[in-house]
Amino acid sequence: MEPVDLARWQFAITTVYHFLFVPVTIGLSFVVAVTHVAWVRTRKEEWLRLTKFLGKLFTINFALGLVTGIVQEFQFGMNWSDYSRFVGDVFGAPLALEALLAFFVESTFLGLWIFGWGRIPEKLHAATMWVVHVGTLLSAYFILAANSFMQNPVGFRYDPENGRAEMTDFVAILTNKVQLVAFPHVITSAYMVGGATVMGVGIWLWRRAAAPRAADAADVPMYRRATRLGAVMTLVASLGVVVSGDVQGKIMTEVQPMKMAAAEALYETEAGAGFSILTIGSLDGTEEHLAIKVPKVLAFMATGNPNGTVEGINEIKARNAELVASIERTYGPDVAAITTDADYTPNVPLAYWTFRLMMGLGFASMALSAFLLWVTRGTRRPPVSRWWVWAGVAAPLLPIFGNSFGWIFTETGRQPWLVNGLMTTSFGVSPSVSATEIWISMSVYTLLYAVLAVVEVRLFLRYVAHGAEPFHEPEQVREADAPLQFSY
Repeated sequence: MEPVDLARWQFAITTVYHFLFVPVTIGLSFVVAVTHVAWVRTRKEEWLRLTKFLGKLFTINFALGLVTGIVQEFQFGMNWSDYSRFVGDVFGAPLALEALLAFFVESTFLGLWIFGWGRIPEKLHAATMWVVHVGTLLSAYFILAANSFMQNPVGFRYDPENGRAEMTDFVAILTNKVQLVAFPHVITSAYMVGGATVMGVGIWLWRRAAAPRAADAADVPMYRRATRLGAVMTLVASLGVVVSGDVQGKIMTEVQPMKMAAAEALYETEAGAGFSILTIGSLDGTEEHLAIKVPKVLAFMATGNPNGTVEGINEIKARNAELVASIERTYGPDVAAITTDADYTPNVPLAYWTFRLMMGLGFASMALSAFLLWVTRGTRRPPVSRWWVWAGVAAPLLPIFGNSFGWIFTETGRQPWLVNGLMTTSFGVSPSVSATEIWISMSVYTLLYAVLAVVEVRLFLRYVAHGAEPFHEPEQVREADAPLQFSY
């Protein structure tokens, strides 16, 4: 394999692995903040117990997300130095703000929350978790701003003397039209994951507590409340995902028409295009043999008009030479040289199926949360059966994998562009890094991540199985020199 292919594989492995933790962190920080405020306002024991219990799960996930995120950014200098040199002045600014502002806010106030029990006034202590949550939102915003530049480059000029893209308008980068639709879509999907995680844990513990002669039978109402809270959050967030995704699809069609065409395996331009339920194409993904479609749905998704026209892959490909000529007129021959590629079409089968897996898993999660709320309405309890064990396992996994497939589609659907319309992926890889060196680093990181995955899952399941701790009224520590202790 060529260095560029190995570098892509390594970045894909680290990115997908890292993003397994990101939505859980954002979603759980919100849930813990809500339950902590509920405890301060109501003084009900169950809210304090849930706060500390879910706080453990959040802290475990936060730690693993931190480690994997650092490795991900390290690759920009290791495997993608030409990319970093070309757009580093633009791309580095939002990433620097994410590290210097958002990350330090998260870490500092998480420390205050962990060690602040009995040492900080209750209302101020509850507010620290809200600051942590705001920090996760800021972190997501700055990272998405950097990614949105790759999808739709704005706020820059090309300096032919240095051969670099230079930032001219930071506000334009932060308010990129792709960014403004991607951020609510990512955040609502993270809330969906957080709610589904609480829902899944709640189902499992509720079923266990409801079993005959269960030692924690008195905790049934608490776990029932947690389950329904998670289900409500999942369902409401899923509606936000649908709305924001619809808007995002229209912006994607505007700035990346090839990505939308690949997502639907639409080869020929069509007015009133239908949404593909199943498309069978050639093995190389270059032509369609059979398609089952719902009329006009794709046209509405892409343009907002059921009779709108959606460009097909073949017509967009025919404009390749025109695109390169336009880039040369705007930025000069140096930039045109790094955009030269035989074919600007992404892997169509990959884009097609990841797009459907993203949507399908999302709708399945929405249906599960709605069904759970229906069967537990009033004082009803779910049946004590093995099906509910599997429902508890599936609840968090559905939206987590849906998020992952969404990001795979977002990044692979942009290919072969590294920066859309400016730099193809083959020109961004580090010229001095050999395939052997990438193989070694990729193997080391993959093995390390496998070990971390085992640690994460075992810790998570261990604390889930333990359940919420018995209630203890928080005591105010008055001694100025009292030693710090972990909150659990």
